[in-house]
Amino acid sequence: MEIVVLIKPVPEPETKLRPTADGRAFDGEGVKFVLAGYDESAVEQALLLKESVAGSKVRAITAGPAPRSEEVLRAALALGCDMATWVEIPKGADLDPLASARILATAVHRYPHDLVLTGKQSLEDESGLVGPALGALLNVPDFGGVADLRYDEASGGLRFQRVVEGGNEALASPLPCVIALQQAWNDPRTAKLPNILKSRKMPIERIEGGHEPLLSQQRRVAFRLPAPRTGARMIDHTTPEEAAEKLVRILKEEARVFP
Repeated sequence: MEIVVLIKPVPEPETKLRPTADGRAFDGEGVKFVLAGYDESAVEQALLLKESVAGSKVRAITAGPAPRSEEVLRAALALGCDMATWVEIPKGADLDPLASARILATAVHRYPHDLVLTGKQSLEDESGLVGPALGALLNVPDFGGVADLRYDEASGGLRFQRVVEGGNEALASPLPCVIALQQAWNDPRTAKLPNILKSRKMPIERIEGGHEPLLSQQRRVAFRLPAPRTGARMIDHTTPEEAAEKLVRILKEEARVFP
């Protein structure tokens, strides 16, 4: 099986973001970028399928500027991906999900692919639109919110669970298809030191992103941080009943939450 897994670098969750000088975006200078959480599951699922289906290969693809793109590709190679492709996008390009999907679809078309895996959404914009757009652009079925993805040897297709409101639904799909993953069979693995060292020397194919960013239909106009927290107010009490009584009074008389 030829598997393509699409990954995206995002700021490390503990990073304290700051706006750029013009206030339109966040300043990425000095920020550590890592694999998006759901993309980690997509990589793990790709590797699990590779291990369970003989002869399978996994190619990681990302689109973005340097150096963050190369960093996440090297991370994917260290985890066990066989090949990597970097679609280089100029720094500061403002890509919307559809433009990103067009760029990635163009890259995917260059390689054999039975399955395209990606996370169900990235952690910074959480649009969840790239997977469905890719399915349309590649003209193959696409499914989102997928868990427990398995290769069905009898049919030569896939069986999986899809998370829906109130439960899961069991589905099957022929190949090729696009899967936006919510959860792999198990938690993402950790790269071992020998594989990390090996990944630093592995080749990464580089593709120019061209003028595709000009096709973005949305324009980011502002990036604002949330208002700073004012701190917690402690309630002096000797019993739980007294604490509850004081809390209700504060909510009713001061915060006016209750009539």
